[in-house]
Amino acid sequence: MKSILKSLAKLSLAATLAGVFAHSAATAEPLEIGLLTPSPLADVGWSKALADGLDKVKAKHGDKVKINLVENIQEGPDAERIMNKMVGDGNKFLVLGSFGYMNGGLKLAKRNPNLSFVHASGYKVAKNFSPFTAKYFEGAYLMGMAAAELTKTKKLGVVSAFAIPELISTINGFALGARSIDPEITVDVVWINSWFDPAKARDSAKALIAGGSDVLFSNAQDTPSVVSVAEEAGVYVYNLNSSMKEYAPKKYLGVVKTDWAPFFMASVEAHLAGKFKGQNQWLGMKEDTVVVEDWSSDISADMMAKIKATEAAIASGEKHVYDGPLVNQEGKEVVAAGKRLVDGAILGMNWHVQGVNSPLPK
Repeated sequence: MKSILKSLAKLSLAATLAGVFAHSAATAEPLEIGLLTPSPLADVGWSKALADGLDKVKAKHGDKVKINLVENIQEGPDAERIMNKMVGDGNKFLVLGSFGYMNGGLKLAKRNPNLSFVHASGYKVAKNFSPFTAKYFEGAYLMGMAAAELTKTKKLGVVSAFAIPELISTINGFALGARSIDPEITVDVVWINSWFDPAKARDSAKALIAGGSDVLFSNAQDTPSVVSVAEEAGVYVYNLNSSMKEYAPKKYLGVVKTDWAPFFMASVEAHLAGKFKGQNQWLGMKEDTVVVEDWSSDISADMMAKIKATEAAIASGEKHVYDGPLVNQEGKEVVAAGKRLVDGAILGMNWHVQGVNSPLPK
């Protein structure tokens, strides 16, 4: 009889514990994911690409995650205050969407070792802090090839945000791709020191066109201003991160798109499993993070065949955009023939290749 009573007691305890665990699972708080962006969330651009990546995480995990967006926050003390508030509000996983958030975000990560952070475009790493960067230069090289076929003036123009290594290397990739087809091509750059300034971007695009550029590159502009100006002026244009084809239906050269979903998915799932580890994430065509699409139908079949062959070679590692010989703006050889620029030198790039006319800002 005692044996039966003990068995019944064990069953009752097991059932009670199972009920408690089931209730805990059912009432568990979702993982709060905070996204901080330097520009407004619109239908196109960098902030849109980040939000799209997290939307796919939400689609997979449903009620287990909650996305909290804080948009249009400029780098500096205000951004640090906002980041601290996001942590105070309960976000356990933070996506910091701008290079200028790096130092403040890293300090916050070190004070909160139980939280996980991923940071765009930076280079500093901690146990719970992972920088992530796209190899935009891979896609820009292909765009340069297309631009070389379509330009009549042999002058290309770039409206660019800040002179950080990520954007410098992207401009250089554009120039290298174009000059691989026509070594006489040159590139002019206007730095506007803003991720989101529609008026300044528009004026800069007009100035480049007035100077003879007949293919434009909107480099990290979170507004379609450059694309719209190009369409109005009848010159070709391409941009980064998300398609802006609707703003230039006739003169759109294409987009160097970023798909952050796989990286965000892996990072969030690592956090949920208690296995998040800070590491530098530098992602390109091989990882399907950098995707070039919406190619203009004005590009010839022969050129598209060359572009696709080059794309496959880059994705496989057979070809690298920064294979030597490479010469800088001053005419000095930086990488010899048969050599390759190392990753650290690209991630810290502070020089332009030959063919880029404009000096870097002091």
